[in-house]
Amino acid sequence: MKAYKDMSREELLSEKASLEAQYEEVKTKGLKLDMSRGKPATAQLELSNGMMDVLSSQADMTGEEGVDCRNYGVLDGIAEAKKLLGDMSEVSADNMIIYGNSSLNVMFDTISRSMTHGVCDNTPWCKLDKVKFLCPVPGYDRHFGITEYFGIEMINIPMLATGPDMDMVEEYVNNDPAVKGIWCVPKYSNPQGITYSEETVLRFAHLNPAADDFRIFWDNAYSIHHLYDDDQDFLLEILNECEKAGHPDMVYKFISTSKVTFPGSGVAAVTASKRNLEDFAKHMKTQTIGHDKLNQLRHVRFFKDMDHMREHMRKHADILRPKFEAVLDVLDRELGGLGIGSWTRPKGGYFISFDAMEGCAKAIVAKAKEAGLVMTGAGATFPYGIDPEDSNIRIAPSYPTPEELAVAAEIFVLSVKLVSIDKMIA
Repeated sequence: MKAYKDMSREELLSEKASLEAQYEEVKTKGLKLDMSRGKPATAQLELSNGMMDVLSSQADMTGEEGVDCRNYGVLDGIAEAKKLLGDMSEVSADNMIIYGNSSLNVMFDTISRSMTHGVCDNTPWCKLDKVKFLCPVPGYDRHFGITEYFGIEMINIPMLATGPDMDMVEEYVNNDPAVKGIWCVPKYSNPQGITYSEETVLRFAHLNPAADDFRIFWDNAYSIHHLYDDDQDFLLEILNECEKAGHPDMVYKFISTSKVTFPGSGVAAVTASKRNLEDFAKHMKTQTIGHDKLNQLRHVRFFKDMDHMREHMRKHADILRPKFEAVLDVLDRELGGLGIGSWTRPKGGYFISFDAMEGCAKAIVAKAKEAGLVMTGAGATFPYGIDPEDSNIRIAPSYPTPEELAVAAEIFVLSVKLVSIDKMIA
């Protein structure tokens, strides 16, 4: 296929006329398609329906340590849930607190607590002249939304194929005491699907922060969300590496079953050092008497152990993999060789990251919406919603049916082509 940059103006205009005819035909169909968020599809949710049957009015609702899960108490979670999510997190159950249904909620609480009460008896952030956070970009919009909500200054850190640009991370963290944290989605990152290399994880563990209350917010949301059984990314376990490097308190590691079972009714957890967990628990005692132990028990009895959870995730992969491959096939077939975009080929997670020509992302998303396809807003993958190059678009293939996805992908590539030609002609 001839690259657009090698076409004459006349050829581009001819191509545009043909594409516009196709685009107008699509518009007449009145489609309503959505590739905006990484929501599990109905078929994925149904994989966990059996969880609704493991506890009935006749069931024994006592945990293995004799805890009546219907009652108050057990601030840090029942033992068997700590064991299951500890295995999921590759850490000891002793390094874990079980929370409610959302790890995002735990992260919000953690930032909020740091603002009002400080981290491990350090000065509350609200009393400091300046608080800064490092934000690998493109990244997760809801992370950035939390720090923006609290008025924390966000600094873009470019993502490389190996993870965040660690030269920049080290320069900021090791020299600026106002830098208090960094957002990380270290495995199958949102939206690029990148897994941090072993060297990147080791460089994180060996940071020497200028601030004693600097913390790595390690959101391992996609730790077991592989697309392929025989081709999976490996991520070095950060908590253990920080401890070996003499920095055991430097990381908070978050995880949940939100996209393993039911996103609205999962179980979330944080793993951290003994000092950090004591700091968490000190504030939790005022906040709650304990989280939903029946939901914790339900998850444990449904999965039993990590082997069963892995088998469950293979069923997710069987549903997701054809969707990812369908989108990638359309991108390869329709845009390959045109020189007007590039895209990632993740081995797991929930997203494909697309980089259009500079200055085109907003126009592409608007063009797609006009034809009936809703995408994640251009700029959403950057702090403050501002993509300096206006080029990154997050594609979420999980929710549409395969039939809808085929149409959605065609609308997307049509939009990319039309906007790119307009840019080149202009």
